[in-house]
Amino acid sequence: MTPRRLLPDQAETTVLDQLASFSPFESPHEDRPFVFTNFAVTVDGKATIDGRSGKIGSDTDTAMLVGLRTRADAVMIGSGTMRAENYGRVVGDPAKRELRESNGLSPDPLVVILAGRLELPWDAPLFTAGAGEVLIFTASDADPPETATDVQVVRHEGRVDVVAAMRHLRSERGIRSLLCEGGPTLHAELVSAGLVDELFVTRAAKLGGGDGPEIFNGLGAHERPLELAWLLEDDGELYARYKVL
Repeated sequence: MTPRRLLPDQAETTVLDQLASFSPFESPHEDRPFVFTNFAVTVDGKATIDGRSGKIGSDTDTAMLVGLRTRADAVMIGSGTMRAENYGRVVGDPAKRELRESNGLSPDPLVVILAGRLELPWDAPLFTAGAGEVLIFTASDADPPETATDVQVVRHEGRVDVVAAMRHLRSERGIRSLLCEGGPTLHAELVSAGLVDELFVTRAAKLGGGDGPEIFNGLGAHERPLELAWLLEDDGELYARYKVL
């Protein structure tokens, strides 16, 4: 995996070298973490192929995702993504956990799940591995089953409030940086609420077709200017880092 940097200058690079200077944990907001998103999308804008996002990107895309996980105090997903992707331990490689520690982070990021009805695949490796911690924001009165992994629940009235969730993560859990991996509805909700600072976008050299979801389901129709910080290319796949202005 040797992506080429196209912008701001042309050079050979690696994913880890490209991310080495990205330190979101050094720039938290007073009332919320520094939030950055990562997602892969097809040329025609689809967020999934056959219902899963994992079929879109390549090994380089996976390396980018894992690399970004080493830069965050917490990793956030929605319940739909949890059900579709059947998450396990989000930083499974011991070397990557050591890299996190070298950056002053805990070995495992806090996994944050937004689940309105608490309908989750409790037999997924994330819950059975017994590593790290999961924090679930929900509007449900139900209690989660016993799991090997430590699971904590924060309840909201009526529906999960992403603004309140971010405030809780910063003030109650000390979370400075948060990576959101989706899905599309959660991405749109965060952007619409003005909670996203940067976006890492993989554009695969594929067409998804069909009527699958686009990457920002339900995003309001008002402009949000972005600044392109860098652009990489590997085997026809493009990797862009955008800053929200």
